[in-house]
Amino acid sequence: MRISNKTFGKIFSFMLVLFLTHTINAQSDKAAVKSSIESKHFIFHAQTALPTGGRSRQLTTEYDLRVFSDSLVSNLPFYGKAYSVPYGTGGGGFEFTSTKFEYIASPGKKKGWNISIKPKDVMDFREFSLSLSDDGYGTLQALTNNRSPMSFTGYITPVK
Repeated sequence: MRISNKTFGKIFSFMLVLFLTHTINAQSDKAAVKSSIESKHFIFHAQTALPTGGRSRQLTTEYDLRVFSDSLVSNLPFYGKAYSVPYGTGGGGFEFTSTKFEYIASPGKKKGWNISIKPKDVMDFREFSLSLSDDGYGTLQALTNNRSPMSFTGYITPVK
């Protein structure tokens, strides 16, 4: 089957429009990720939980870490070893709100980001360490004083 020059031109034009549209969307997504990180205004959506020494778990319930310029809201599960748990907390997940925290974002490998978030007003919690690609996908590691480390894979979205 032979394709005429006119048909080939239409197909080529259509493919070019699709490619340019995808490229423009990808660039605007990367710009939105950068803006969200710099303004401290994003949500990390956890998709997979990776406990230390355990099997990975796909998360079917929505778990997230919400970062705002004035507060940090953690709603993440915990699967792992707890060495001691403060009385009355139940030993659940990483569920807390912090209004005093240190936020440091620095450029990472391959145009990505490394973000360190250290809550100052949450007992037994040291740091969230977030490594992101420039398109917003990455790994979040939760470090505490009395529990084994826990990692999550997921992506960020800007807060609307």
